[in-house]
Amino acid sequence: MLWALPGLGSFAEMKLFLALAGLLAPLAIPQTSNGATPAMLGGVEDSVILTCMEEAKQLVDKAYKERRESIKENLRRGTASPMELISYFKQLVAATRTAVRAADYLHVSLDLLKRKLQPQWPGPFNITDVLTPAQLNLMSKSSGCAYQDVGVRCPEQDKYRTITGLCNNRRSPTLGASNRAFARWLPAEYEDGVSLPFGWTPRVKRGGFPVPLARKVSNAIVRFPNDQLTRDQERSLMFIQFGQFVEHDVTLTLESFTQSSFFTGINCETSCLQQPPCFPLKIPPNDPRIKNQEDCIPFFRSCPACTGSNITIRNQINAVTSFVDASAVYGSEDPLARRLRNLTNQMGLLAVNTRFQDNGRALMPFDNLHDDPCLLTNLSAQIPCFLAGDMRSSEMPELTSVHTLFVREHNRLATQLRRLNPHWSGERLFQEARKIVGAMVQIITYRDYLPLVLGPAAMRKYLPRYQGYNDSVDPRIANVFTNAFRYGHTLIQPFMFRLDNRYRPTGPNPGVPLSRVFFATWRVVLEGGIDPILRGLMATPAKVNHQNKIVVDEIWERLFEQVMHEQSMDLAALKIQHSRDHGLPGYNAWRRFCGLPQPRTVGELGTVLKNLDLAQKLMAQYGTPNNIDIWMGGVSEPLEPNGRVGQLLACLIGTQFRKLRDGDRFWWENPGVFSAQQRQALASISLPRIICDNTGITTVSKNNIFMSNSYPRDFVNCTSIPRLNLAPWREA
Repeated sequence: MLWALPGLGSFAEMKLFLALAGLLAPLAIPQTSNGATPAMLGGVEDSVILTCMEEAKQLVDKAYKERRESIKENLRRGTASPMELISYFKQLVAATRTAVRAADYLHVSLDLLKRKLQPQWPGPFNITDVLTPAQLNLMSKSSGCAYQDVGVRCPEQDKYRTITGLCNNRRSPTLGASNRAFARWLPAEYEDGVSLPFGWTPRVKRGGFPVPLARKVSNAIVRFPNDQLTRDQERSLMFIQFGQFVEHDVTLTLESFTQSSFFTGINCETSCLQQPPCFPLKIPPNDPRIKNQEDCIPFFRSCPACTGSNITIRNQINAVTSFVDASAVYGSEDPLARRLRNLTNQMGLLAVNTRFQDNGRALMPFDNLHDDPCLLTNLSAQIPCFLAGDMRSSEMPELTSVHTLFVREHNRLATQLRRLNPHWSGERLFQEARKIVGAMVQIITYRDYLPLVLGPAAMRKYLPRYQGYNDSVDPRIANVFTNAFRYGHTLIQPFMFRLDNRYRPTGPNPGVPLSRVFFATWRVVLEGGIDPILRGLMATPAKVNHQNKIVVDEIWERLFEQVMHEQSMDLAALKIQHSRDHGLPGYNAWRRFCGLPQPRTVGELGTVLKNLDLAQKLMAQYGTPNNIDIWMGGVSEPLEPNGRVGQLLACLIGTQFRKLRDGDRFWWENPGVFSAQQRQALASISLPRIICDNTGITTVSKNNIFMSNSYPRDFVNCTSIPRLNLAPWREA
């Protein structure tokens, strides 16, 4: 029988409906008893699909262009907002632009098609209910998604990684490559089952409970005053900073590159209306900072990804390689990788700054941005952003310092390898030095950093001894990891510390509030270089994540304050909104995934958290432990013994890093990647030695550099730190 279509009363309306004859099938299967929407057979004419796709392309292209021009104009005037700065630093380039644009074409066309069908449909439905597999394939092809992996051919013999991560896994060459969708360890959970995040539609519940505002959760549970901060007696600021460097090495989630609604053109920077791709954070009553409830904190949904089997379920894109491969130094796309190299000679070097040096040592080159956000942090200094393998390298001077360190180490290695092997070409020198730097990042991450994150028990459970490469292991970054690994935000001190060669505060401003250092590249170039910053990272303790002291005010209340002046951000609320945007299941789903008990009541949650007061606060917000956002639930758990995360995050982080290791054909310990003699030499490397070899610092941490080390008790002269012996790289 035919559906009864409400509103089709008049003859004219019936004619309109019949004119759309291609939109509905002549037959329908009755709705199932559980309320599920039935599948339709032969539902839509191909011509309608193609028309929607063309319209989608016009809408997306127009929105992209307007966004790009608006940001440039606001940067020129010095009025760029925080979200515009974030977008500018995550601009779509080369293959990333192609991949994201294709995914936007696809998802906007699906939305258009649903909007056109909705008036003739008797209730909620998913677009897949009216599209055949052939039509879904047509949409994938016409958007460009279907052609993303066409033409990927892998060489029979490959001694070095590709820049893009392609061909690491020979059976499935795109696994771990840049500009591909994140892995899903659990099915996505969206409000509509397809793409809308929970909290999108007012009064729509999640599992029978209201969805609390992200800002309300942050206000109630996360914030605390800076003067109540507890310093970590066992972790240094270097622990946080290296963690951020590694996180940037393996994941980059891109925000939508449009500031206006695809469909209405509403500017989401100036309007608090919620229209794709804008998902602003609404302000709860009695907010301690934002008094106008009609105001909001801007939030753009992450760019969608082209996905394989089910193209309608929204996923997000990882713009960098998944592997721990030092892509933050070398890039994840070939055009950027070429820009980063010094190709004027055959020495295998990375390019360095031609305008400034750091006490005679190299700085990274400047980027050539038309309208540079870093200039806004000090208009008189006129110091641009740096160019690095990851576009976020200029986000803060501490991160810039670590990037600079590895650029110098590459050039040091390439220079020494040339002395050992003068017959090597520039390309060979570059690739061999890159290979060593990649191994260094792997060793420091797994030997020194991760044990202090997970604790010994979780380390044994999730990262047992390496057994060799396994091509059946999926090395892609999981979508949930993009949220879980941001635990480091709970460890951030509210200041950047700079120390002299006797580890005393140095300069006119030795402790700069964190809100005053974002994008401040001039502080590196004009205020003493990277040495004082690295000393500050080595000799200053991190913050401890206490359950009642989760995130300091500097990033809760004053994020990006220096460069936007009017309205700052709330990093904790953004993480919560991010988890909803990505369709991440709630707290108990992930505890079930990890084989952990799933609390149901406030008492059971109090037992898991070992904190009944915090459990009551969470239940007051969410109503059920099932709905607690993954970041919020993860950072609320008590820490693992001698670790800095709780049970759940230890499982998610440990599982991810095991997959990154075991699914990496170029892992440094995999036989054939390095010789036995080279592996033995590499085992002696350390971050303190890299600092000794590439800075003016002569006294460094003698213990694990990520531990909280006090000067002079825990520091030694560089002469006592083992050097990397490059003799095994000499060719006869």
